[in-house]
Amino acid sequence: MAIELYWASGSAYSWRVMLALEHKRLPYVGHELQLSFQEQQSPQMMAMNPRGRVPVLKDGDYVVFESVAVLHYLDLKYPTPPIFGRSPEEAAVIIRVIQEFQAYTEEHLMAIVRTFLGGEPRLSRDALTDSMLVVAREARTIEMRLSKGDWIVGDDYTAIDMVIFPAIQALRRALGRPGAEDLARRFLPLEVNYPALGRWLARIEALPGYDRTFPPHWRGN
Repeated sequence: MAIELYWASGSAYSWRVMLALEHKRLPYVGHELQLSFQEQQSPQMMAMNPRGRVPVLKDGDYVVFESVAVLHYLDLKYPTPPIFGRSPEEAAVIIRVIQEFQAYTEEHLMAIVRTFLGGEPRLSRDALTDSMLVVAREARTIEMRLSKGDWIVGDDYTAIDMVIFPAIQALRRALGRPGAEDLARRFLPLEVNYPALGRWLARIEALPGYDRTFPPHWRGN
């Protein structure tokens, strides 16, 4: 039976899983859900994920949700090519950097995204500034890592790249919206302020299958 992925256009969390599926060249059937119609909270979806969130991956009779858990499942079930490293030591670093991003930066970044691209809660101007400072600090850390190699951890494209890439792309889109000009000056143009990060984004965009992962409703905008 084919892998099925329930996802939403523009969801950074869905995008992570799509990048992994394409990298592993796993055939799958995608079911795009419209969050504006709350399709992720339909009875069918709630039966698979009681939290009513995407992505949800169904592989035969097995269902897994929460994006990093999905990535880990895919890597154990379909280990070639690996996305959590080629040794226990490399896997530990990848997981640690994912957890650092989730613990210290992700909520700040996604709060900026929600404020300008829709969603709740929306931040005040002072809170936006504080969150942008946190994101900029993390961007400098990633820039330092990428100044030493092509990928955030190790010599290969891994789960940490898949976790952070969609978040950065969503942030860039949010910072292009009206009202975000002051925040954008702290981060953009990316290629000038964070040149290694800019090259890394282009590297992922050039990967086979990347175009199939790009949010459909972003095309032409």
